[in-house]
This record gives sequence, structure tokens and C-alpha cells, in this order.
Amino acid sequence: MDLSASAAISPIPRTYREALADPNWYSAMLDEYKALMANNTWSLVPRVAGANVVTGKWLFRHKLNPDGSLARYKARWVVRGCSQQAGVDYGETLSPVIKPATIRTVLSLAVSEDWPIHQLDVKNAFLHGTLTETVLAQQPSGFVGPSYPKHVCRLNKSLYGLKQAPRTWFLRFTNFLFTMGFHASKSDPSLFIQNKAGRIAYLLLYVDDIILTANSMTLLTSIINSLCCEFSMSPLQHFLGINVTRTAYGLFLSQDQYATDILECAKMVNCNPSNTPVDTKQKPSAQTGKPVPDGTEYRSLAGALQYLTLTRPDISFAVQQICLFMHDPRDTHMQLLKRVLLTMASLSPSHPVIVLLPTLTPIGRGVRTPVARHLGTGVFLGDNIVAWSSKQQQTVSRSSAEAEYRGVANAVAELCWLRQLVTELHRPPKESSIVYCDNVSTMYMHVAEPNASSTHQTCRDIPTCTSYGTELLLATSKSYTFHQLFSSRMSSRRDCQDRCLKISVPAYTCNHLQAEGGLLDE
Repeated sequence: MDLSASAAISPIPRTYREALADPNWYSAMLDEYKALMANNTWSLVPRVAGANVVTGKWLFRHKLNPDGSLARYKARWVVRGCSQQAGVDYGETLSPVIKPATIRTVLSLAVSEDWPIHQLDVKNAFLHGTLTETVLAQQPSGFVGPSYPKHVCRLNKSLYGLKQAPRTWFLRFTNFLFTMGFHASKSDPSLFIQNKAGRIAYLLLYVDDIILTANSMTLLTSIINSLCCEFSMSPLQHFLGINVTRTAYGLFLSQDQYATDILECAKMVNCNPSNTPVDTKQKPSAQTGKPVPDGTEYRSLAGALQYLTLTRPDISFAVQQICLFMHDPRDTHMQLLKRVLLTMASLSPSHPVIVLLPTLTPIGRGVRTPVARHLGTGVFLGDNIVAWSSKQQQTVSRSSAEAEYRGVANAVAELCWLRQLVTELHRPPKESSIVYCDNVSTMYMHVAEPNASSTHQTCRDIPTCTSYGTELLLATSKSYTFHQLFSSRMSSRRDCQDRCLKISVPAYTCNHLQAEGGLLDE
């Protein structure tokens, strides 16, 4: 969607002076300024000689609806954190971020229990953080106080762009949640749990986006009202750019608009589609081909595809291969990247990739299999895949069996984390979790007594982890070969689709979904 081509929509201004001359953008800037003043964000003080004053600028953006239409004009006054000085106007900056696997796990449990799910957005979230350091900043351009044009702003609250802004907001929000009876999860500090006499609620926080679910609609409404009284909240259309659709058959997670935006940035909206994301005959190499004229475009598209793997496990292996050459991209690597984009264009807009089913048993299944040094993982909670990865091993193994064993050890560690997470969510597993491995030598290494040989040092990893409720089994059936989706090249569209169905939509569910509205392609 080309917003600049429409006469009814004001294009994004290049400078704040252009914005002041446009009624739409001036209204957005005025709303931002009024919000800052109402929040008592700063106090005007005389400028002290030698003091570090943080500079700032206006940012403008079109806020879009999930269908791509214009929702509103957004103007935000941000400061340049690069002009801050460590130890002078900022200290600690670390702020936790929720894991995607935690989001899928909580949503899976909510769907299985048929709990109501609500999404919220905190307006001007970073402005709620209280600063402990003395930070001086310039007055907003275009809104300089006429009585004190030489004064600077002594910040009382945090502003977007400050290095400590995410941390101050997180501490402010979590402290309020603690007063409401929530406690932070040990498995993921961005997950908060409330349990009062059997009334359970889960809250997921990613910066200013919130997912809230509870086993009672009354409890859910009470929590929302308490949050709205403390913070300025608004309904959220999609969480982290993920469109969530709930039906009687499950919960569908997709990034249709985000994928369309990537194709528009690459100017490949009307391209001919491809059946598979990777060419099985071409082997990528770091030295083949000529360097691309603009490596920034390659890295930008590769980073965008990485975020798309939140709901697209079928392109995880291809994206991982692309990211190996971000330091020195060449024309052959650009062809690999465009192949992935062609695969995205082949899917219909209503094609859901991740489906969370309402039938759920609290056990995990993991698969970890390397091809050469490459490792692919899929971790399941019942029938729902909640975590996956595709990456190369960081250590050098002396044999394929040892490389396989290291991969299995990592899969077991991931399963142990998942078991601890669901236990904290008051849904403790009642059965052992199973790790499937398709390498006989690895199984013998697991059964054999560990010795002092360096080749078998990793044998001590899995016995330690299996004491936490996991079992290692040999996968000989083809029903467990879906791990190849994360660790090898699919030779055909049918092969890729078959493995996608095994990790997202069982056959009986596909029939129901196609009958409902053709949500899945043939």
C-alpha cells in the first residue's frame, strides 16, 4: 500500500517544519506534546554550563489497521540516547523480553482450557517510568516555551530513546503488578502469574504490548479495570505484529500484513511464486559470486525474515542459511534470499501456518537432529509446536554421533525448561517428556557408561537432564521426520507441506478448517 500516492493521506514529513505546516501531522504532534505535559514528564530549568544535554527529534509514522488501512497519524518526540554519557545520566539498562515459546505455551494452555484472551496496549508506556538519574534534554522542536527559550528540560519521567527507558518502564509496571497479587515467573521474568483460591490469571508483557488470560471472565475484567485505572490502555489489534484469530477449532497465528510489507520493500509483490524456500541443488558458499552493491538491503530483508519465523517454521532453515552471509553478502546469496520471498508470495493471504489446537496434554516432545554441523529442533506441548530453532553448532565435534549427542542434550535442556514453565503455570506434567533421536550411535552413547574420553564428555549432559522427567527414544518411524524441516532442504512443495502439516495442523483438523472457509490451501 503506497500511502504517499493517496491524495487523502498526508505523506510522512521529512522535517518537523513540514509537519507543523500539515494539519494532520500538527494535530498528532500537539496530542503528543499535551500527553507529555499532562504526565509531568519534565520541568524547565536554566541550562548549567558544562552539563550534558541530550538532544531529540520528532518521529512520524502512519499507524495501520490489520487490513492495511490507515488508523491514525502518530508523532512521537524521542531523545537521542547516543548523546547520553554512561555513569552521568544513565546506569543499568537491562530489561527482560519475553520468549516466543512462552507466548505460544500460554496461548496453548488458554485454548485447551477455553479461557478468554484479551490483548491490551499501553499508550506512551515509556513515559510512565520514573527516572532516578538527573537527565537534561532539549525542549521539543516547534514547542519551545516562549517565556523560557534558553531553558532545558530536567526529565522527571522517562522518554522514548533513553537508554534506561525500557528498564524504568518494566520496573514501574512490574511493581504495580506485584501490588495486585501477581508474581514473576522464574522461567521467564516477563510472564506474570496470579493464583488466588483457584482463580488463575496469566499476563504476558512485551514492552508495551500485553496478553492477558484468566480462567474466569470476572477475574479478567477486574484485572483490566485495575490496569486501566493506573495506565492509559487501549485494545490491541495484533500482538507483536501477529494477527490472532480464534475459532471453534483453535487459535490461528499469522503475519500476513508483515509478510506483505516485506514483499513491498523488496518490490516483489507481483513476482512469480516458488514452491520451496531453498534450492536443493545449489549449495551456498561464502566466496562464490560478486559482492552486492548494497549490503544494507540484504541485511534488512534477512532481519525481517528472521522475525517472520515467529509464525513460519517452514522457512527457519532457509532463513538461517541466509543469515550466515550477512557480513559479506554476494549476488548468489541474494538469489537465495529472493527464493524465500518467492515462497512467501506463493501462499494465500488467509493461509495460517501456526495453529494452536484446543486438545492439549501437558507433555513435551522434542526432536534434535544435525545434518553435518546443522541442528534443527522442534518442541511440542501436546499437539502444538511451541518452540523451534535452526542453527549451526558452535562447537566442533569429532564425530557425527557426538554432534548428534550435543544436539540431543540441548533439546533435553529445552524440554526441562518447558516442564518447569508449565509447572509454574499450575499445569504440572504427569508423564515423562520424550526426546526422539534417529541416530543409533547416539542411543548407544546414552546407554553406555560415560568414561573419561573427550569424545564422550557430553554423555554426562543427558543423564543429568533426564532426571527431570525426560526420556530418550530412537525415532525409526517416518512420522517423526518432521525435524528435517529445520535441518535440511525440502525437494518438493509436497514434501514441505507434509512436514508443515505434521507440526501445525493434524489431518482431521485440516478437513474441518477447509470446510469452514478454505483457510488452508489444497
